[in-house]
Amino acid sequence: MQESQYDKITTVTANRAWLNINLKEIWEYRDLALLFVKRDLVNAYKQTVLGPIWIIINPLLSTIVFTVIFGVIAGIGTDGVPQFLFYMSGNTLWSFFSNCLNRASSTFLGNARIFGKVYFPRLIMPVSGILYNLVNFMLQTGVFVILVIIYTVCGANVHPNWFIALTPLLILQTALLGTAMGLIISSITTKYRDLNILVSFGVSLLMYITPVVYPISKVPEDFRWLMLLNPVAPIVESYRYAFMGSGSIEWFYLLLSMAVTAVLLFLGILVFNRVEKNFIDTV
Repeated sequence: MQESQYDKITTVTANRAWLNINLKEIWEYRDLALLFVKRDLVNAYKQTVLGPIWIIINPLLSTIVFTVIFGVIAGIGTDGVPQFLFYMSGNTLWSFFSNCLNRASSTFLGNARIFGKVYFPRLIMPVSGILYNLVNFMLQTGVFVILVIIYTVCGANVHPNWFIALTPLLILQTALLGTAMGLIISSITTKYRDLNILVSFGVSLLMYITPVVYPISKVPEDFRWLMLLNPVAPIVESYRYAFMGSGSIEWFYLLLSMAVTAVLLFLGILVFNRVEKNFIDTV
């Protein structure tokens, strides 16, 4: 008698290894990750008039606000680059980072119910978060690239260069850095929920010590190295340089940022695997 696939028994036990990433298992659940992405996209713009168009409208509105407040009213220079492009480049990349961080930081508390009912690799949730934010980011980047082309053709001080070929690496690093920080925060807030209150404040504070609304050249030279120790700062500067030729690429700090990203990702997965075994009893 031939054995049916339903006769097989799968036993799920707590994973005792702190640092154990079963990539094969995550790949097997890839359809579930895509299902979560589709669900989030539908829920985000359900019962809205403009629907997914808000993905493009939101960064444009934010960029207009930045341009008026920091460019016109505050009079902060942008190294000769058109103000709208300058602020949109920083705003788009920063939003991608902060969204990855925020979604990963709510992995446990935001999905406690579904985690308690059915088994699937818990890392599927932050992975689906990266994919969801990547969809939004790519659409926004498409608009940004069109504007760069228009400004370049019109003779503005915009100089795209060969470093654009390396921007996928910067985008990947941004996603991993935000997710790594989010995993650490999510693991801690399962026990200390009041830290959630500090997350939004901390993300806002981090933005202002990152060259998002001002060029790194506006920072006094004696303190510039301190700002570049912020792992997000070299990414933003390099991304901006690639598309507009503004500023410069600080290779030492960019490589240091990559090293920090790797360390934080290691720690994030470490504590994530540790907490996921008994977080249901905590939340």
